[in-house]
Amino acid sequence: MKLLRYSFLFFVLPCFSQTKILFDASKAQMCSNADWIIDADQNNIGTGTNGAMVTGQGNEANPQRFPSPAQSGITQSTPETYWDGALSAWAVDLVKLGYEVETLPYNSTITYGNTNNAQDLSHYKVFISDEPNIVFSASEKTALLQFVQHGGGLFMIADHAISDRNFDGFDSPQIWNDLMDNNSVQIHPFGMAFDSANFSQTSSNIANLPNDSCLHNSLIGNVTQIKISGGTSITLNHSQNSTSKGLIFKTGATNTGTTQILLASARFGNGKVAALTDSSPPDDGTGDTNDNLYFSYTGEANGSHRIFLLNTTIWLAATSSDTVSTGVEDISNQKSEINLFPNPTNGELNIELNEELVGEEISVLDISGRELLKNRVIQSHFSLPTSEIYSGIYFVKVHGEVKKFIKLN
Repeated sequence: MKLLRYSFLFFVLPCFSQTKILFDASKAQMCSNADWIIDADQNNIGTGTNGAMVTGQGNEANPQRFPSPAQSGITQSTPETYWDGALSAWAVDLVKLGYEVETLPYNSTITYGNTNNAQDLSHYKVFISDEPNIVFSASEKTALLQFVQHGGGLFMIADHAISDRNFDGFDSPQIWNDLMDNNSVQIHPFGMAFDSANFSQTSSNIANLPNDSCLHNSLIGNVTQIKISGGTSITLNHSQNSTSKGLIFKTGATNTGTTQILLASARFGNGKVAALTDSSPPDDGTGDTNDNLYFSYTGEANGSHRIFLLNTTIWLAATSSDTVSTGVEDISNQKSEINLFPNPTNGELNIELNEELVGEEISVLDISGRELLKNRVIQSHFSLPTSEIYSGIYFVKVHGEVKKFIKLN
């Protein structure tokens, strides 16, 4: 049967903006033996007065806003060493999934709704802060909570108690608790608090939540384990936020309870929040050569660290419900009325549908379940130009059936 080649006439394919994820480096995430950044081209800052990072005071990594080389050069085979930071593997994986990543540099301020700030949180879908070492200002706390209230995703990552790397009197559990305890928006907004604890263990005590998007994703995988290498725990309070829940628990804890939690999530307003109790799981073993780095991202916990970090980021970025935000259930390995080829593709994507689907709606979705394009099928065989689509994983959805395709550079 001859394939009819025309430019998907019922779709207007714009160069749509990607979902943007911002990694925080404004709170001394690179001081001492930490390197919780995605990339840095210079190593020229150190700890100054009151724990602030200052240029010319040392040889710590000084990450710039845009990682270099450009993320547009990342393909499905690009190694994480493309960038130089302990979080580079996480960031490179996100780009491969179709997201865009940036860094908030050391001398920046967190804002929400400030049109004069090019990196205002309103431009991003997810804000990730791995072990902040400087207390958020009053205005920054307001910005973070309003960001979540209005649909943003916040990933809070802490470390163990007494882990004050810049010696300003505050460690990351205290800093996150201060955000939740002392702000002008809502006290205890997420129904959770970081404990003052310091322990190490490997736990396979996963909550029995088969529909939870942070634990289960048909594309990325299912979480089976976590290794805590000097971390703390979380206690929930459902009277403060009934949506707060524990996802991974300490060994021996009741995994339906509200204490001894290692990974937690909650909703607040129109947004979401996730909390991790150790900064080690994202560590990919590369970055600042002056630091001792460890290969935790895929090298420990049977690879589960990568799985829950990606699953959780996808969930935070999605605007839909838990069941949709797992990406979308892919039927690529099942008998299907949708045929896509070549797949992967770096040019046109040919689409063949059962004749009975003519007249149905067809959609193209990104990894988070966000609908990018939608219209009515007018012909069973056609081709979709993908030259203006960023590299990553996408889905074609027709009449409730979904099939995955990969766009290469």
